[in-house]
Amino acid sequence: MTTLTIRDLRQRWPEAERALESEEEIVITRDGKAVAKLVRFSEPSKQRPRFDPRKHLQQMKKVLADKTLPSIDRALAARRSDRFGHQ
Repeated sequence: MTTLTIRDLRQRWPEAERALESEEEIVITRDGKAVAKLVRFSEPSKQRPRFDPRKHLQQMKKVLADKTLPSIDRALAARRSDRFGHQ
């Protein structure tokens, strides 16, 4: 485990960055006491799959078959009637 002072980190950042390539972590000290830990960052290897509307529609058709869901519009209109003065 490597340790660096805050001053060393500021003044010699390229060396600290190179040290991270071989070390898992670097402990940052101030006045001889550990105050932070610098760790290597690696990009997540797997990205989330993007939303595909065609696949979603196929899945919904498989789940719902020939059923249709009731429209939410009437329920929303009834809830909002007091705000907009509609009956």
